[in-house]
Amino acid sequence: MSRTPLPGIGFRYDLTTRDQRQVSVVAHRDGGRTLSAYRTDDPDACDLSLKLTSGEAAALIDALMPSHHSPNLLHTTDLGLVAERVEIGATSHWNGRLLGETQLRTETGASIVAVLRRAEAIPSPTPDFRLAGGDTVIVIGTREGVEAAATILGRE
Repeated sequence: MSRTPLPGIGFRYDLTTRDQRQVSVVAHRDGGRTLSAYRTDDPDACDLSLKLTSGEAAALIDALMPSHHSPNLLHTTDLGLVAERVEIGATSHWNGRLLGETQLRTETGASIVAVLRRAEAIPSPTPDFRLAGGDTVIVIGTREGVEAAATILGRE
């Protein structure tokens, strides 16, 4: 399976099945999903496309793998808070810079609650924490704040 970031939208996941069928899922930031299957005789021709609400996607995920959760969307509460994983790319503007330089909380209201680096988790990183390409940052806040934070952190 391959994963492609779609700035401002979410992520696209592509899978080739054992029967050589091409399947893709676009995971939208609002929790919705678009599921597409492509023709076997023409892998560029879409045979089926389903737009799912976040509730429908959650029901389908539970049916396919009950313990599964999206690799980016970690948790949503009734209070409107979400937590999302955002990867810092090797060519990111923030690679090698201090976390405080992002001014993330001031600009978005969202907070970085942890950084995953290789096999290590750094909880509650301070403003003098230096980001590195390959880091996965865990951001929590409102949906709008997390989306704005992902945009800032995705800066090349």
